[in-house]
Amino acid sequence: MCGIAGLFLRRPGAEDALLARAAAMGAALAHRGPDGAGAWADGEAGVALAHRRLAIIDLSPGGAQPMASSCGRYVVSYNGEIYNYRALRAELAACGRPVQGESDTAVLLEAVAQWGVAAALPRLDAMFAFALWDRAERVLWLARDHAGIKPLAWTVLADGSVLFGSELRALEAAGGWSPEIDAESVAAYLRHGCIPAPRTVFRGVRKLPPGGLVRIGMAGAPEERRWFDVLALARETVPARLTPAEAAAAVDAALAESVRAQLVADVPVGAFLSGGIDSSSVVAAMARASPGAAHAFTIGFDDPAYDESEDAARIAGALGVRHTVLRATEAEAVALVDELPRVYDEPFADSSQIPTLLLARLTRAHVTVALSGDGGDELFGGYRRHVLAARLWPRLARVPLPLRRALAGAIGAVPPGWWDAVLRPLPRTPRRPGETLHKLATVLASRDLDAAYARLTTTDGVVSPHGETPGDPLTRFRALDAAGYLHDDVLTKVDRASMNVALEVRVPMLSPAMMRLAFSLPPDLLVRADGGKAVLRDALARHLPRPLFEREKTGFSFPVGAWLRGPLRGWAEDRLASRRLRESGLVDAARAARLWQEHRAGRRDHAAALWAVLMLVAWLEARA
Repeated sequence: MCGIAGLFLRRPGAEDALLARAAAMGAALAHRGPDGAGAWADGEAGVALAHRRLAIIDLSPGGAQPMASSCGRYVVSYNGEIYNYRALRAELAACGRPVQGESDTAVLLEAVAQWGVAAALPRLDAMFAFALWDRAERVLWLARDHAGIKPLAWTVLADGSVLFGSELRALEAAGGWSPEIDAESVAAYLRHGCIPAPRTVFRGVRKLPPGGLVRIGMAGAPEERRWFDVLALARETVPARLTPAEAAAAVDAALAESVRAQLVADVPVGAFLSGGIDSSSVVAAMARASPGAAHAFTIGFDDPAYDESEDAARIAGALGVRHTVLRATEAEAVALVDELPRVYDEPFADSSQIPTLLLARLTRAHVTVALSGDGGDELFGGYRRHVLAARLWPRLARVPLPLRRALAGAIGAVPPGWWDAVLRPLPRTPRRPGETLHKLATVLASRDLDAAYARLTTTDGVVSPHGETPGDPLTRFRALDAAGYLHDDVLTKVDRASMNVALEVRVPMLSPAMMRLAFSLPPDLLVRADGGKAVLRDALARHLPRPLFEREKTGFSFPVGAWLRGPLRGWAEDRLASRRLRESGLVDAARAARLWQEHRAGRRDHAAALWAVLMLVAWLEARA
């Protein structure tokens, strides 16, 4: 895993100057690749590539980048891993194109030389973002993996020059450019808690979307397209006719193969283990693939409502894997708050960013690569909104909207904390019943399914535009999650936290084969009367007793609402009174103050909205 950056001036330039600018861009990404730095330039073409290396496969100098193809036509700066690179190497050899060197990057270059960029990408079982210069056609290609696991941002300047990099800080390091904050992107951020692709916080700077491919020639506008589209996959896939047992066996086999493939590395590999179904499934597959060698890592909290470390320990014990737990104190977590703007590069407000960063630091002290269970919820129906879509919405939609909204108002008028106090003593009550009831109220108040999705995934219920989506409610929600929330929030959170400490995180649930399988499963096999992710639960039950994992999902977060009233209260009040907030004009400061007063008094829970404002202010202050 690495950091990439570069520039394309579309005009001749002094090679030394190009190399200096590219090297400065690469230096801004040093945290992503501490094992080496490289830069390459073609002064006549006005193009330069930079690379920061985190050595994972082929630790020798032969794996250094930027790297040229054996024919000399292509030069690449590549961030990612190709898990099927050995099979591709054999296929290329059979085509009469042997690969020199042991790195997967060399395989990528020869695959492009053999089949072309667009035809090579669907052959990859990989996560990646890369910039590739075609010397013959004098074309720069930018590409991102199918799921959006690895990031890539780019912009076209007023004179037609192009800057690109793994993070925005690399673009700023190029010089000769003064970014401007995009108010519309900030508005989207305040709704979602993250900035949805293709937007970034800066006007005119774009994130390459998942499956994105850009062709930039010496003249004319860049040509953008998708080489992979998860919405199209979900819309066009016809569900297979499978029994529950057949579906569980198929998922179990596919995940086992994905984990086995993703264990390839020349450095130590471990896995995150929260104790939930997704991470437990990955660790179980890892334990079978590497008996006696699997090492799992867990973060624990003092608050039992957010702590799953004991559950994780029981699962690790049952699987016979080595298990390391870090108990994060409130003081340790609070101390990270001021670091978040630097780590996350642009405003980002998923509060689970704090435990994710703590977990990444713990894990990096032991291994260089970690497997994660991310993607399981989105693909296999693990969120409350998926259960609501599959089981409740068909019934709720028959109730007149005014009646639904009246009931929603009554539920929402009672703060979640009050619901918790009343309902927790009752049997079979969720850990945070108030949060569940408020989500139900959100759905009740929605005029249709798309509005329900928007309300459930934003802080103010503003509907965001989407492409054409599947008709089945559960498939629609899962596809929208995979096309947006998954990479904009979840994968961004994991990438920034892990690469801040030079830890490569791999996501076996999101291999192309796993994504195709997930959308081929009948919806009624994913969400049943006993809850979501039924197929994953059935598959995991082949290896673990159900009582170890059949429990309510806790969620990987921290009690942000309570902390804003407690240890973070002074910090929050200072941010809300910040001159930067008032002068930015990006937030209604008076409304933010009202939300703060209500939250601080315990009358309403505005934690999500307030955290978004606070992270924005902290980011503005960090740039001052």
